[in-house]
Amino acid sequence: MRIVLAGGAGFLGSHLSDLIISRGDSVVCVDNYITGRQANVAHLLGHESFELLEADICGDFSVDGDVDAVMNLASPASPKDYYEFPIETLDVGSIGTRNLLELAKANDATFFMASTSEVYGDPSVHPQTEDYWGNVNPIGERSMYDEAKRFSEALTFAYHRKHDVAVRVVRIFNTYGPRMQPTDGRVVSNFITQALRGQALTIYGDGLQTRSFCFVEDEVRGFLALLDSDETGPINIGNPGEFTMLELAELVNELTGNAAGIIYEPLPSDDPKQRQPDITQAREKLGWEPTIDLRTGLERTIPHFAEVLGL
Repeated sequence: MRIVLAGGAGFLGSHLSDLIISRGDSVVCVDNYITGRQANVAHLLGHESFELLEADICGDFSVDGDVDAVMNLASPASPKDYYEFPIETLDVGSIGTRNLLELAKANDATFFMASTSEVYGDPSVHPQTEDYWGNVNPIGERSMYDEAKRFSEALTFAYHRKHDVAVRVVRIFNTYGPRMQPTDGRVVSNFITQALRGQALTIYGDGLQTRSFCFVEDEVRGFLALLDSDETGPINIGNPGEFTMLELAELVNELTGNAAGIIYEPLPSDDPKQRQPDITQAREKLGWEPTIDLRTGLERTIPHFAEVLGL
């Protein structure tokens, strides 16, 4: 397969590029580097199965040659980034997604949409199943990301129904691993960075809010399981292991040997209190489930941060 991968130089996109190439397929990586980094795919430059195209999918761009699949991972995905780029986040969820759908339609290619558990908002159903419609504040501080992804899902299914485009929609839950940026604002990177610097870890609220953390290698393996299937989705791909922020902080401090402890700050607006995927569909329809537990994944992630920070 020749796969156009938008956002291919990002954290998730670069790991997905590795996996696609390792199985014998080829990647056309499209990125404008708003949040992606060429350094993430530097090891792939010059590989016969890898092409790098610096372009904005919200503008005019084209891909020469045959295309078998179009995978849309293009979007700021951390709070720090979508707060900094709110309009760009909405544009990529609407204009960018439509441009990629048109590319898939023109090539009779499968379109893969990377959506998010944020479409569930602050959920009143726990764990979250794919048939839950969500509890999202459409004008809240996080709405530029939540609503962009909700719209991109609607647009994807509109093309599927109107133009018979083959589509796959994945809902991603918290993912972590090497190539995350220390300053990206996500809780795992925040905690590890603070711990490696010998600082107290900052918990927002009482620390009893929960998240589920999936190691990046498990996550991208789930993406390809969905792409290769006949399922349209949406399908949750995440690790159903649920941890409080306090449990995560204590584990990071333990693994890094940080003795500075924990400090507490007020909880940000619209921050979900619970987030845990029901992965029944992924198990039954895709034969996928995560294999790497949180401790093991953090042990594989912390050295990356230490190297990037020069510690």
